[in-house]
Amino acid sequence: MPAAPARRPPRTEPAIGSDGLPSTSSQQLLAIALDGRQGPAALGRAGRELAACGGLRRLIGPEAPLGVAPARWQRLRAMAELMRRAALEELTERDVLTSPAAVRRFLVLWLRDRPAECFSVVFVDSQHRVIAARELFRGTLTQTAVYPREVARQALQLNAAAVILAHNHPSGVAEPSTADRLLTDALRAALGQLDIAVLDHLIVAGNQCVSFAERGWL
Repeated sequence: MPAAPARRPPRTEPAIGSDGLPSTSSQQLLAIALDGRQGPAALGRAGRELAACGGLRRLIGPEAPLGVAPARWQRLRAMAELMRRAALEELTERDVLTSPAAVRRFLVLWLRDRPAECFSVVFVDSQHRVIAARELFRGTLTQTAVYPREVARQALQLNAAAVILAHNHPSGVAEPSTADRLLTDALRAALGQLDIAVLDHLIVAGNQCVSFAERGWL
């Protein structure tokens, strides 16, 4: 009787670090995310895509980068959106006044990669729990037209007791402008007449997030 063929040992992939994802390289994570494995072919493809884009930020940006298949880019965009929604879920379970880090985390994920200025509002109830987060206005690279009446209308529609204002600076400079401060004052005055408080105004630029409340401007 011929001898049975020797069984091949099961194929294994390099494991994610025992202390979690932080010890795993971006190349390994990208290979896992898009190919479900860390084999040589997947790692090589991930490395080429990272090199072509110059980093993860551009790889998951609002436009498909050269050198990355559109279907793979769409998968990455879907993963980025899942991260944003997970951050929003975390935020809805907390009092926003006692969870400033969660607020910043959500807003950075939501606004940092926008190519144009976007003005958004987080609406909260009387217990400072999130009711909704909405993008209300979108502008150009350097400015956005914001209408206090529309912010007030949305707040009344949602029965919000307070709001957190937020917008991004695509320039990468988070420092508030004089126009930003004047706009905040105008919104505070308009919403104050309806007994709706402005808890904060945050400006996102890349991974930076500047808080008006922390600077004592509210």
